[in-house]
Amino acid sequence: MSQRIGNDEVGRLARGALLPSFDGPSVPRWVLDELERGLGGVTLFALNGNVPGTDELAALTARMRTAGAPLVTIDEEGGDVTRLGGHKQASPYPGNAALGAVDDVALTRRVYRSLGAELGAVGVNLNFAPSVDVNTAADNPVIGTRSFGSDPELVARHAAAAVAGTQEAGVAACAKHFPGHGATVEDSHLGVPVVDADLELLDRRELVPFRAAIEAGTRAVMTAHLDLPGITAGVPATLSPAVITGLLREHLGYRGVIVTDALDMKGASGAIGIPEAAVRALLAGADLLCLGPREHHESLLAVLAAIEDAVASGRLPVERLADAAARTAALKDWLAGSAPVPVDRAAGLDAARRAVRITGDLPAFPAAPLVVELAANGNIAVGPTPWGLSAWAADAVRAEGTPDEAGDVLERATGRGLVVVLRDAHRHAGQRALASALLAARPDAVLVDMGLPVWRPEGAVHVATYGAAQANARAVAEILGLTN
Repeated sequence: MSQRIGNDEVGRLARGALLPSFDGPSVPRWVLDELERGLGGVTLFALNGNVPGTDELAALTARMRTAGAPLVTIDEEGGDVTRLGGHKQASPYPGNAALGAVDDVALTRRVYRSLGAELGAVGVNLNFAPSVDVNTAADNPVIGTRSFGSDPELVARHAAAAVAGTQEAGVAACAKHFPGHGATVEDSHLGVPVVDADLELLDRRELVPFRAAIEAGTRAVMTAHLDLPGITAGVPATLSPAVITGLLREHLGYRGVIVTDALDMKGASGAIGIPEAAVRALLAGADLLCLGPREHHESLLAVLAAIEDAVASGRLPVERLADAAARTAALKDWLAGSAPVPVDRAAGLDAARRAVRITGDLPAFPAAPLVVELAANGNIAVGPTPWGLSAWAADAVRAEGTPDEAGDVLERATGRGLVVVLRDAHRHAGQRALASALLAARPDAVLVDMGLPVWRPEGAVHVATYGAAQANARAVAEILGLTN
């Protein structure tokens, strides 16, 4: 069949499977040209300067639609992984960990519907969310608060609610990271994490939320760059027919669009390069290929050449490209029939307030307390979005997280309350060391953990927010009396 289709048609089919990126707040000419030639869409990144503001973003997406009907995709999970604020401000919606802590599926649906409404208003039509990973590894460096929790059934019911809410807003949901990134202790941006699970374990843990998302009608599923030794035999899941075609298509019966996580990540292309990873992902059964934040026109052309060569050699059947194109077309048809819904930001603050958990008795602060925010390394998925309580505090200081800093902090806090703000303290020895030193001298200090509250010193007054979004920060600031 490949011999009966011309090179132009093969090129168009290949373009339809690609989601490149670009720099800046306006659409480059090459993107418009490629859209006219059949490019599937683009992925927007705050770090690329694509999101300077909502008005500018709406204008950018409208400009793209003068050249075609692109899928405009973004990583907007709410919570710690947010792009709509351009990394200049945190999200008004708490993330999945907070929603899981509340465990009200109607509220989760409401939050995701409002988040979808915000995306639809600026022209984004495919959101790379929700993350439906079951976070069973406490030291997971890349999921954490992005997960609804460690219980598969809890994650499943909220996965379904998140999908439903997003798609009620006319935006396609994308359940990720298949077959599940929650049991890993390595970041797939930097390597190939291993999930040591056979099919029986996957069926009762990782795959439970994906089944729920599929039953809820998710329009897309994103693959992860993971190695499941018993299933993939050393091949990352994104490049594995056993995972994409075997597990997702045949075992779970999924018929919608399958999109890869960014192919520039080391877990996918570190050993073989992005063009070869693209060909292998298509061969495995993927329909859309997210190339990554630095993969612009030159990378697009290299990937196109690799796909066209694979078709010409007979390695990649053109039917596989046509199959991917048909699924993408069906997704675009669904999007064409969607209608906007109103934004409901009150849902975010409601959820954040209900998620706060307090251990011990909060002291009454007669005067403004000193707020000490301890440094916490983020991950690539989260990015440099600001976090903490300093925006609400009359007096706040940042600390790197060493016991040597305790003396200066204690002196500054003399005669008033002390609030110590942590983030995933169980993953940061420096945070634990400094917090312990402060508690030894000031047992009345309040610890606020804006990550997962795994580390809770015995006897300490501890406040857990389950995330570092703007909504989480405001909720705890109200409780501590830091707001007006």
